[in-house]
This record gives sequence, C-alpha cells and structure tokens, in this order.
Amino acid sequence: MKYLDEYRDPKLAQQLSAQIKKITTKPHVLMEVCGGQTHAIVKFGIDELLPKEIELVHGPGCPVCVTPLELIDKAVEIASLRDVIFCSFGDMLRVPGSKKDLFSVKAEGGDIRIVYSPLDALKIAQENPQKQVVFFAVGFETTAPGNAMAVYQAKQQKVRNFSILNSHVLVPPAMEAVLSSKNNRVQGFLAAGHVCTVMGYWEYGPIAKKYKVPIVVTGFEPLDILQGIYMCVKQLEEGRFEVENQYTRSVNRKGNAPAQKLIKDVFCVASRKWRGVGTIAKSGLQLQKAYKDFDAEKRFDVGKIKTEESPECISGLILQGVKKPHECSAFGTKCTPEKPLGATMVSSEGACAAYYRYRKVGP
Repeated sequence: MKYLDEYRDPKLAQQLSAQIKKITTKPHVLMEVCGGQTHAIVKFGIDELLPKEIELVHGPGCPVCVTPLELIDKAVEIASLRDVIFCSFGDMLRVPGSKKDLFSVKAEGGDIRIVYSPLDALKIAQENPQKQVVFFAVGFETTAPGNAMAVYQAKQQKVRNFSILNSHVLVPPAMEAVLSSKNNRVQGFLAAGHVCTVMGYWEYGPIAKKYKVPIVVTGFEPLDILQGIYMCVKQLEEGRFEVENQYTRSVNRKGNAPAQKLIKDVFCVASRKWRGVGTIAKSGLQLQKAYKDFDAEKRFDVGKIKTEESPECISGLILQGVKKPHECSAFGTKCTPEKPLGATMVSSEGACAAYYRYRKVGP
C-alpha cells in the first residue's frame, strides 16, 4: 500500500521524533483540532514519541461530538413521525439524546436509513414523493459543500419533500473560543487538513497574529502529524506566530473556490450552540432565506425543544483541551461505547472513544 505505508514509515517517525526532541527547550501545549488526528495520535502512540515537555490536547474537531444534545432530541422527534424517512451518516445513530438515540427509534419502527451522501437522501425523496425525507446535515466546512449541493439540487428540481436538519459548525470561531477562554492552555494549533482542503487557510492569519499562536495545517497520517508538531514547536522555540502548511499535497492557501461559492450561496453564517461548550458567535451555518423551505427544524416545528447536558459528562472540558478523557470519573464505567453519556465516547472521531479503544486507561 504505497501511498499509505510511506506516511507510516517507523524509521522516519523516529527521525522526526528525534528532531522534535532536539529543538525542544521548554514546555509547549499543542492542540490538534481534528478528531481524525486525535485517533491517529492515540492509535499510533504519536504523543508517546514526543519529549515530556510537549503536551497534546484534543480540540473540538469532531462534528458528531459537538452536535448539541437538543439537536439529537430534535432528530429523534422528527424521525419518530410516521410519514418521515430520516437519513443520516451511521455515526449519528448511536449518539445519545436526553431519552433515546436514533437506533432506538429505528428499533421501534422508525424509517431511519444510513446513507453515504446527502445526494443519496435526495434520491430517496425523489423515489418516495408520499414521504417527507430529512437528512441530518452535521459537520464542519468539509461536508458543507455536499449538503449545500443537495439543497441546491432539491430547489432546482422542485423536490418539495426533502429537507435537512442542519448542524453545521465552523472551525476558526471554535479556535478563537478556545484561545479566549480563561482556562486556555493552548500555545499552538495543528489545523484540520480536510477543512483547509475546502476553505484554504487564509482565515487563520488574523487568529495567529491576534493570539500569538502558530497554526500549522496538518494531515492525518503519523508522519504528517509528527511533521506538523515539529513545525509548530520550531515556531514556538523561535518566537514566531505564523500560519504554515504541512499538508501541501492536498491544501493550498485559497482552498476550493467553487465549493466555497456553493456554501456561500446556500448558507449564511450564524451563531451556533456546541455540545458541552455553549453558544459561539458566528460559529455555524444556517440556510439562506432563499432556501428556508428546506429547513427541517422549521418544517416540523421542533425549534422549541431545549435540553440540558448531562452533569456527569465532561466532554465540554475535553473538547476545550482542559481535561483528558481518562480524567472523567465516568470514563470506562458509567460511560462506555455501548452506553455512552456523551458523543465523545460514541463518535468514531471522539477523543473518549480513542482512549477507550487504544489506551485502556481509566477506572
């Protein structure tokens, strides 16, 4: 597997580890923003290759993890209706709401279907005109173009029985929320490569300058992450606070202009609630007025549903880099992948799930 193995070469990993140790003279706290990077770090033991002065903390980069509890409850409410076909990516089905998850609704007879693209959901709507078809549109900027295209095509093709339950969030405002917190410990960021593939990295310059933090756009394989860490530590050691691109094979500064245009045409920026974190100003996307008829939250009148988070779940502190998963008293006991208290344990990109699967640490 040439194009996989070359980014997992153990000799090169040891060499990069040695270079990081060589340039490190003082403690640094770095945050990887992407849940995929978190899993790679824990799975391959990347943090264990680093000098003791460098600590990695895990940021709010898992879209499933940051989807607010009340939105899961709204999804459950809609999916329970008889005339609805509810479509979603598979990792959302086991995320717990306040009373049940979508798998439970499916077990009770709800028509819930796992799809691999929002365009699959649109096709289901076209094939079932007597049903309302709803797609659970969750994600960062990475998945926004696909969801925007589904809504755009639904409007163009006059598919009136299709809508999306929208929970799109944006990375830069989340990074600013972390940096502006009184509990912030983060001194540098590994930015999510796939987000930057779509959006580029031109948005990060003002953040790096304002908060005096280096930001390195980083890929997802072990050598990507080690090189990203090296670049970030080198900046910190030299007193630089710049945006650099490690993931040059996929990312350029401007990003994907057609995808950005589609997002802008269909969505507009709005404040958004994040699970365990709270509302962050201008941190999400909502449908433009021209596409308001495709908003499932309004179509099914579930906007009134409000839900409080579990007091036992510390996912918010984990997503802000304040705590590690094994520091939660419920980790591995009251909270497991089979019976999760929060989304960070059930998501395939969640930090708690990574620690549970690969580290076997906790009570």
